[in-house]
Amino acid sequence: MPEEIDKVGNVSQSRYEEIVAELRDVVEKEKYGQFTIGDRALEIEPMRERGGFVTVDPQWSVAASLQRLADDIGKTASTVKSMRWTASRWPEEHRHQAAASFTVYRILASIEDERERFAAIAAPPPGRARWTVDDASRRTGQKVETPVSPQEKITAIHSLAQDDQVAAAITGDLLKRPQVAAKVTSEDKARVVEEFTRDEAVAAKAATHLLRRPDVAFKAMSDDTARFQVNHAQNERHRQSREHFEDTSPVAPVVRKMERSAEFLDLVTACHSFVAAAGRTVPGLRDRQLDADEADLVHQNVARVRATLDWIEQAVDTGKVDMDDELARLLRSE
Repeated sequence: MPEEIDKVGNVSQSRYEEIVAELRDVVEKEKYGQFTIGDRALEIEPMRERGGFVTVDPQWSVAASLQRLADDIGKTASTVKSMRWTASRWPEEHRHQAAASFTVYRILASIEDERERFAAIAAPPPGRARWTVDDASRRTGQKVETPVSPQEKITAIHSLAQDDQVAAAITGDLLKRPQVAAKVTSEDKARVVEEFTRDEAVAAKAATHLLRRPDVAFKAMSDDTARFQVNHAQNERHRQSREHFEDTSPVAPVVRKMERSAEFLDLVTACHSFVAAAGRTVPGLRDRQLDADEADLVHQNVARVRATLDWIEQAVDTGKVDMDDELARLLRSE
């Protein structure tokens, strides 16, 4: 049992350490070779200041020279350019002061300040005997291969989700996890819902489901704009349904006739109600003297009633229900 615990993969711990020692020597030799390629590329095409100009044969531009070198040694031009740039950032005396791979040197080469850069390569992170690629990436703020911290994992997810289809799939899967959804802020949830409901069909379905929840419907109707939109939608739906009925139903003419009869009955009922109410109320004024303000108020209302009766007669006799501005003001008690 102890032997199995000490194994790394399919080899023992001692054999693993032998392999590591062997490969570190290989990596060191590889580093020397890569720096050598970078130095020779620098010899062919020295680094120039940004915007610098050197008079050369047009066919031997930097890109052309490095491309030819890359082709002749079996490397890609981008690899040769990277080695050239890395070599330019590390003078010979700073290339062997730390047991680090060429990849680590290349990553730390992005540190602008020379003193900081040279000090960094000689000082691995606390608890480390040597630099790892991820440690170097963390030191320079680059994306790591194996995310550890929450921010590194977030960065990795963002990188993977550059494709819209991938992002959509990830979002759908994550929002299915209640623990994840619970940690999303209310503002972000509202923003997500708004984005998802830009499609009219989705918005209609979501609104229908939400308004079936009494507490949601109550809070939504507390908003004046929302309440107005709901009322407007109800009226619009009623209007559209009515138009559809009148355009398509064979019984629509009969219904319209009945509606006109209903309007006639409503008008007769209104007149009857007024007469009946007056018949009950006026006798109560017997032996009662109204003061000037009360009498004036009654006269104003009598004038409104008289104007309304004239309007009714006009509508009955001519079919016109329009009212002039004076009548409108009178009925509004202005």
